[in-house]
Amino acid sequence: MAAPYVALFALSLLLLLLLVGSWKRWGRERAARHVLVVVLGDVGRSPRMQYHALSLAKHGFSVTLLGFCNSKPHNELLQSDRIRIVRLMELQSLTVGPRVLQYGIKVVFQAVYYIYKLLQTRLGAYISLQNPPGLPSISVCWFVGCLCGSKLIIDWHNYGYSIMGLVHGHNHPLVLLAKWYERFFGRLSHMNLCVTSAMRKDLAENWCIRAVTVYDKPAAFFKETPLDLQHQLFMKLGHTYSPFRACSDPVDLATERSAFTERDAQSGTVIRLCGRPALLVSSTSWTEDEDFSILLEALERYEQLILDGDNLPSLVCVITGKGPLKDHYSHLIGQKCFQHVQVCTPWLEAEDYPLLLGSADLGVCLHKSSSGLDLPMKVVDMFGCRLPVCAMNFKCLHELVKHEENGLVFEDSEELAAQLQQMLFSKFPDPAGKLNQFRKNLCQSEHPRWDESWTQTVLPLLVDM
Repeated sequence: MAAPYVALFALSLLLLLLLVGSWKRWGRERAARHVLVVVLGDVGRSPRMQYHALSLAKHGFSVTLLGFCNSKPHNELLQSDRIRIVRLMELQSLTVGPRVLQYGIKVVFQAVYYIYKLLQTRLGAYISLQNPPGLPSISVCWFVGCLCGSKLIIDWHNYGYSIMGLVHGHNHPLVLLAKWYERFFGRLSHMNLCVTSAMRKDLAENWCIRAVTVYDKPAAFFKETPLDLQHQLFMKLGHTYSPFRACSDPVDLATERSAFTERDAQSGTVIRLCGRPALLVSSTSWTEDEDFSILLEALERYEQLILDGDNLPSLVCVITGKGPLKDHYSHLIGQKCFQHVQVCTPWLEAEDYPLLLGSADLGVCLHKSSSGLDLPMKVVDMFGCRLPVCAMNFKCLHELVKHEENGLVFEDSEELAAQLQQMLFSKFPDPAGKLNQFRKNLCQSEHPRWDESWTQTVLPLLVDM
């Protein structure tokens, strides 16, 4: 008896959606210069999509940016009068029943909620979607686009199913279903962008999706940090994190001293301390595609080298970011008994992160890529700050990191420890050393910043659509 009522409800809902879509289509001409940018993740931790929004705004588009607002985006985004941020609510999974049922119910509720929020926002001629996560966002954005006459643009950062495979195994039914879903709905898009040439080829050969490679480029605020700003940052971080504090007080109490720098009270001149520790930085989302036990093992080997008498500097290792595995690795870090290595795991404000990269001596990247087809944007930002990098090797890393040119590539903790010892920190800080040579190479290899690259690649595609 209930079946006719269910059918009637479904038909009524479909008619309502068609009416809303028709009304939205009627206003499409007035929204020809408006774009919906959809990030079903934390906007503050999605720099590429923030840059998309900023570039669109700079070229005369108005932008509605939909996403989670767990951390603060860049000030430039917040201050733009052409960008409006719509906050999405994160829906939690059920805690009872089989995992497959929990996941299925969550996806259904997400789909209904996202359709409601998209239809509630101002019409856009384009819907630009970050993938992953693609379930259920690709189908939702495609459906709303069909209703409202908006064209769907997918920006492929990676494959969602490959990330799921790290947790469930690559042959798990959920992972295989997610792969089919991603391939099927991905083909329905009007335009596709991707982050590497390797991914572009893979999309074309295996999924019959034509994409354009848009390499990540650093924004203009990623640059070398002047010494006075370095000192201000170190003093600020020293209030919360002990590795940034000076080991001893200066003779003149009016003189400011951090672990790395000192500011003269009378002249205001900032100098680097003699015998300062080296500053090593890594950033992460604390997920399964980054194994930080490799870095911790390398630091243990480095510590032992110092204890054995090698002439190496002490290290301050700063690991920034938020994510599900942070507590796990923080517990491991707390168990280490380092004497010459200090590790801290701060979450930095958006404006402080570029300053830290521009102040560091070396960056370390442990990103392995679940698909082997994406590149770590953290390295792009480091290169923008002229910061040499040691990066974990994987399939297409050569598209970004050139071994022995702008950094070094390693396979395991033993190789990373050897690079820290022999290639980088021996006789630190030697102006003729490997670190400074890499830094000079980065300064000499000028590349376009994000907005220049976006203007050359994405803008002509929008005009032609």
